[in-house]
Amino acid sequence: MESLPPWRPLLRAAQQREGRSPSCRWLQLATIATDGTPRVRTLVFRGWSGPAVLDLLTDGRSAKASELQNSADVEICWLLPRARSQFRLRAKRADHAAAELQRQRQQHWHNLTSSGRALWGWPEPGRAFEPEAPFPRELDESTPMPSHFNLLSFCVSQVELLELGGHPHRRRRWLETTTWSEESLNP
Repeated sequence: MESLPPWRPLLRAAQQREGRSPSCRWLQLATIATDGTPRVRTLVFRGWSGPAVLDLLTDGRSAKASELQNSADVEICWLLPRARSQFRLRAKRADHAAAELQRQRQQHWHNLTSSGRALWGWPEPGRAFEPEAPFPRELDESTPMPSHFNLLSFCVSQVELLELGGHPHRRRRWLETTTWSEESLNP
């Protein structure tokens, strides 16, 4: 079994300092749009599928899904205010074998709450709002997983941690290419 990179326990500790706040699972994903301009949106962290592989979920009909087809490189910013910590992760979208991807998607679909599943029963994101369109509040476990339920797995290659407590702030970086050796940086 592969060991955890040294930044993972620091991230977990920072998340734990957030307590029960749902915001400890919210992170910002930056991509490049098809017109070459940057895009940032907030997603919910869904877990780790490897020591440095982060899982997120998205609607395959959304703009970010097509953006990731054009460029697999992303940056993720994870601000944990109570811990006064900001983690910036550079990553690349991981490719999975079809059978493994289907298994992982099914597992994530099963792990969602009925209200969490409901989001995938809503109309296509970014289209004109139609008040009569269905916006279910819940989808039970028997609801088949829709084809637009996408798993986004990202292989992290660089992590920067900016700790905002104390004077001066503390900034560190870990690179996969240096087997996650820690490097101190000016904040």
